Amino acid sequence: MTSLAQSQCDRTAVHARAEPVQAPYPRLVLATCILASSLAFVDGSVVNVALPAIGHALDAPASGLQWIVNGYLLPLSALLLLGGAAADRWGRRPLLLAGILLFGLASLACALAPGLPTLVAARILQGCGAAMLMPTSLAVLGDTFSGEARGRAIGIWAATGAIAGAVGPMLGGVLVDTVGWRAVFLINLPLAGAALVLARRAIPATPASTVRKLDLSGALFATAGLGLVSWALTEGSGRLGWSASVAGGAGVGVIALLLFLVVERRRGDAAMMPLAMFGSTSFTGLTLLTLLVYGALGGLFVLLPFVLIQAGGYSAAMAGAALLPLPLLLAVLSPLAGSMAGRVGPRLPLTIGPAIVAAGFVMMLRISPPVSYWTDVLPALLTVSIGLAGAVAPLTSAVLGSVGADYTGSASGLNSAVARTGGLVATALIGPVLAATGSALVGAFHVATLCAAGSCLAGALAAFCMIRRASPGTQAH
Repeated sequence: MTSLAQSQCDRTAVHARAEPVQAPYPRLVLATCILASSLAFVDGSVVNVALPAIGHALDAPASGLQWIVNGYLLPLSALLLLGGAAADRWGRRPLLLAGILLFGLASLACALAPGLPTLVAARILQGCGAAMLMPTSLAVLGDTFSGEARGRAIGIWAATGAIAGAVGPMLGGVLVDTVGWRAVFLINLPLAGAALVLARRAIPATPASTVRKLDLSGALFATAGLGLVSWALTEGSGRLGWSASVAGGAGVGVIALLLFLVVERRRGDAAMMPLAMFGSTSFTGLTLLTLLVYGALGGLFVLLPFVLIQAGGYSAAMAGAALLPLPLLLAVLSPLAGSMAGRVGPRLPLTIGPAIVAAGFVMMLRISPPVSYWTDVLPALLTVSIGLAGAVAPLTSAVLGSVGADYTGSASGLNSAVARTGGLVATALIGPVLAATGSALVGAFHVATLCAAGSCLAGALAAFCMIRRASPGTQAH
C-alpha cells in the first residue's frame, strides 16, 4: 500500500501529554521524527521493486518472496499498538533511539544476508524496529507541539512520508539496476545514523509511566496467531498445499487469535485492543472496510511491479516510476475528499471510493504483453488513485468519530494495525502469482486483480450497511 495511505492511518494515533514538553529545538524534533518514520515509509515500498532481483540472486521460491514482505509486516501489524504503550511505559526518547538503532542494524543485516533465511530474519527485526519508532515518533510530536502548531507538525510529517513513499520505489529501482538489490537496504543506514544523532541532541527526556502496564500476553498471542495463519495461507496456496501440517498450523493460529481476544476482554480498557470499541457498529464496519481495501492494495503493490518486470520487460527503475502517479495524486486529492466528507458525512465517500478502486482493479485486466504504460497501466492507476483518495481521509475522521473520546488513540492505532494486517494476509495469498511464469503469470495476475476488486466491493458494502448515518461532525456510534 502507499505510504501516504499508511500515514493517514497513523497520523491520528498521537497520545500527547496534557502539556507540551519544553524542547529547546522543536524544529530539530520535527526533523528527527521525519527521518525516523521515513525509515519505515521508504522500506515499506522500496523492497517490492527489488523482489525479482532478490529472488534471482538468492534462488528464492515464491513463498520466500512472500516472507521477505511478510517478515516485515508481521511484527509491524502485531506489535504496533504495543510499541505505543511501551513508549508511554519507558519514555519516548529511549524507545525511539532503540527503534532507530534496531532498524538500522537490521537493515545492515538485510544487506549482508548470505541467504533467504537470514534475510527474512533480518526483515522481522526491521518490522520490530518500525513498530517501536513509528508510534513513538508521532507521540514525540504530540509531546513537543500543541494547538495549531501540533496539527501543522503532524501535517508536515504525513506529507513527508507521502513524498518518501512516492520516491522510494523509483529510487529503489535505480539502485537495483545500477548497484544491486542489497543497496535498497543500505540506503537506510545514513537515515538511521542521522536520526540517532538528532534524537540524542534534540529530543528531551520525558518521565516514564509507572502506572501503565504492557499487554505482553496480548502481544504474544497476536503475534503467534498472525504468524501461524500467515504461514498456513502462504504454504497452503503454494508448494505444500493444504496438507495436515499446514491445516494444523492454521488451526493453532486461529486458537492463538481466539486466546488473544480472551486476554483482551479480561484486560478491559488496559488492553492493547480494547474490545469495547467494537460495541460501535460503525467502528466494526470501518475496521472491516480497512482490512478489505488495504488488503487489496497490499497485494497490488507487491504484484504490479513484479508483473511489469517479469512479464512486461520493464527495468526495476521503470517499474518503480510506474507507481509514482498514485501517491502524488493521493497527496493532491485527499485533502479535498476530507473536506467533502466533512460536509456530507463519511458513509457516502466510504461507499463510493472503494467501488471506484474496484473499477481500477478491473481495468488492470488490460495489462498483458506487450504492456503499454499509457494505455494499460496508467488509466487503471489513476482510477485506483481517485477512489482511494475519496476514502483515505474520510476513513481517518470516521474512525475517530465512531468511538468515544476515551478510545480515539486506541481506535486510530488499531486502524493502522488492521491496514497492515490486510497487506499481510494478501501477501500470504499471492504465492501462485509469484510462482507463475510467462502467460501463466499474466493469467494469475488477472485472477488476483479480480479478487482484489471483489475485496474492495465487499469493503464498500460493509461501509454502506454498517456505518450509521450521522450529521457531519457528529459521532456515529
